Amino acid sequence: MAKKTTRRGFLRGAAATAAGAALFPNIVRAETLGNAKRTAANSRLALGVIGLGGRGTQVMHAFMAQPDVQVRAVCDVKGDRRGQGLEAVHTAYHDDDCKPYIDFREVLGRDDIDIVLIATGDNWHSGVSICAAHAGKDIYCEKPMSVTLAESRAVSDTMTRLGRVYQCGTQRRSISHFRFAVRLAQTGKLGKLTELHAEEAGAFQVLNYDVLPEQPLPPREEFDWDMWLGPAQWRPYNAEYPTRGYWSGHVDFSGGSITEWGSHTVDICQWANSADNTGPVRFWKEGDWYMGEYENGAKLIIRTGLRFGSCPVKIVGEEGWVETGDSGEIDAYPKSLLGDRLFEGGYPPDNHVRAFLDCVYTREEPIARAEHAHRSISACHIANLVKRLGREIEWDPVTETCPHDPEANRLLSRAYREPWRL
Repeated sequence: MAKKTTRRGFLRGAAATAAGAALFPNIVRAETLGNAKRTAANSRLALGVIGLGGRGTQVMHAFMAQPDVQVRAVCDVKGDRRGQGLEAVHTAYHDDDCKPYIDFREVLGRDDIDIVLIATGDNWHSGVSICAAHAGKDIYCEKPMSVTLAESRAVSDTMTRLGRVYQCGTQRRSISHFRFAVRLAQTGKLGKLTELHAEEAGAFQVLNYDVLPEQPLPPREEFDWDMWLGPAQWRPYNAEYPTRGYWSGHVDFSGGSITEWGSHTVDICQWANSADNTGPVRFWKEGDWYMGEYENGAKLIIRTGLRFGSCPVKIVGEEGWVETGDSGEIDAYPKSLLGDRLFEGGYPPDNHVRAFLDCVYTREEPIARAEHAHRSISACHIANLVKRLGREIEWDPVTETCPHDPEANRLLSRAYREPWRL
């Protein structure tokens, strides 16, 4: 007698076939979402949310807006966030079929969880993603995908080896005006590309290495300090570390202004330059700008001062240029490149989520797959090496090393605190 295939078992397979789609008769497809009613709970993808800060909660709501998803677990090291997240889920579904957790490993250990949203601090993005892949989950992970280059390489390799669907939260790849700008570049409408301008965040410009004075440790139910630190080196508790305005500029926990927005803007520039599987070969600082040069001669320029809201980019070629950002506004030269595309409005919150869910069913590679996100954040990490070391860096995107530069190569990874490891 043939073995019965369950929905969850199917999703955990290495790939889906066209015939396999029939195993999901009650799941609403993307083309019918406009008029969809929420499907029965046992027919939905079960989601575990790991990290419930501002961005985590926002993306969780984008998932809850999809009729084929139900949040079954919420996890955060902070007790107030767990409580708020749990309340939001119970209110949305009018039931109590969701459990709170402090330790993400308990979420990953649940056989009934299909997919996870990882929206922890940057320090945990890579480690939780790798653990989730080994637990058989498909993954939507917020950006930046790593604190060091070695971490994001490990994430990409793990997803390939285990056949997991991984979507990085670089949602501008799913937004029409950014896609339009990239299409102008890739179809030759701008001529040979010469400059790719990527905005870095205005905040977190200065990286710090501080160890703050010890303060009284709160109870674990209120805040699990050891789990928050995770793979980062041990240090005494201080309430300032977990604040967004502090850890985002600390080299043990993040990459400051360059990775904060460069995760998005460098990613669009890489895509426009058809460099999704490579990167610049040389990095240096020129005034206030961090520069990279590709083998094709195009220059990556990480800077501030571009137009059109947060995370803007400008793509320049020998025959024209295009500039856009989160406001939805687009400018170009010559103007004929635009047609009637002058303003599209701000980006919608959930199309990137929908693209990920569709790939969970089809087992196709997402638009913001792990390898492409790794290559983009790699360029940010090498630019940060220029900032940290105060000098030019050569980069080999094939071997992913800095040739003849042991000092720079040592900074491509970090020592993990026991018991954590890549």
